[in-house]
Amino acid sequence: MIQISDNAQAHFRKLIEREALPGLGVRLAAVHPGTARADVRLEFTEPADLQGDEWAIDCEGFTLWLDPVSAPFLDGAQIDYESRATGGQLQIRAPKIKGEAPPESASMVERVRWLIESEINPQLAMHRGHVALQEITADGVVVLRFGGGCHGCGMVDVTLKQGIERTLMDKVPGVTAVRDATDHETGTAPYMPRGAD
Repeated sequence: MIQISDNAQAHFRKLIEREALPGLGVRLAAVHPGTARADVRLEFTEPADLQGDEWAIDCEGFTLWLDPVSAPFLDGAQIDYESRATGGQLQIRAPKIKGEAPPESASMVERVRWLIESEINPQLAMHRGHVALQEITADGVVVLRFGGGCHGCGMVDVTLKQGIERTLMDKVPGVTAVRDATDHETGTAPYMPRGAD
């Protein structure tokens, strides 16, 4: 269930009335839901722009249209509008938008992928890098491929052993080691070139 404060409804209603377009409403969707890059997209929409499968939430004087695929990620979301002397601030809190950590009963693959997307890749993104799961062997070895600024980076071994391996072994029972399957000689834009001092 999504909660829209009276202040937020009044704010939207005022903007919609200003446009004077029949049936104009507000469409709410999650962008990249279930990932560390998740965000909320809120936009005005006319009836002709709707896909037809949106969920309709009746508000005072307008309809909020919810993207059905986004619904599980926006469940419990709160939309508020705070008036300030310099204008106003729309606030959207969606606690489930980045997804929820898999339960302990989930497979090792699910738990490793979750940690890669929610913790490891956001850290690597600071250096224009990322990592992807290639496989998990029968004896618990996680095999990864690096990309972006990590592909060919001179610090990748330190990142792998002191960061990624430690995180995965601490948080996912059954992970015995982490290996790199990347051909770092083919990296074209490493964050720190190999051999750099």
